[in-house]
Amino acid sequence: MRVVLAEDLALLREGLVSLLEAHGFEIAAAVDNGPSLLKALIDHRPDVAVVDVRLPPSFTDEGLQAALAARREIPGLPVLVLSQYVEQLYARELLADGSGGIGYLLKDRVFDAGQFVDAVRRVAGGGTAMDPEVVSRLVARGARDEPLGRLTPREREVLELMAQGRSNAAIAQQLVVTERAVTKHTANIFGKLDLAVAGDDNRRVLAVLAYLNR
Repeated sequence: MRVVLAEDLALLREGLVSLLEAHGFEIAAAVDNGPSLLKALIDHRPDVAVVDVRLPPSFTDEGLQAALAARREIPGLPVLVLSQYVEQLYARELLADGSGGIGYLLKDRVFDAGQFVDAVRRVAGGGTAMDPEVVSRLVARGARDEPLGRLTPREREVLELMAQGRSNAAIAQQLVVTERAVTKHTANIFGKLDLAVAGDDNRRVLAVLAYLNR
């Protein structure tokens, strides 16, 4: 699985390269600025891009904008964004087109090697890997508006876990309920949000996140 990595801090970049290589990934390119990232993504067309939001030269949203520009050239390019803080505007911008694997993790999650590698694989496979804190803020913000406000507290818990990319079985284990109960909550959620249930969990999550992005 080929990865293009963008991180301006040399020590962290080298650490991420070593970690990913140790888990069987091939690093197609490791860069430290926005223009180099865009070129690497277009040239290498990797299986997944792992991108710091803030890169030189402006240290604002260079990494995110380079990734979005690459996705316009390569529709569905899987992108996992890393950020120091929860920046809802950036998360929503990433989620806007709802195509291909997408992820948004806080950099603290990188220190949990298993969790980070799992997120990279999930996004590369076309799935979703959203940081729980990011999802919580998106859901909390949307809960003030109809029809998301129609959800019960338990349905919102299920929605948050769905948005993190959890399967029904994992949600059931987390909430200590049956998988059948989770299926029922899921059906209620889609009914209240007027969202058609897709054939797989990843597209279901993307549909929910697309709704929250409105």
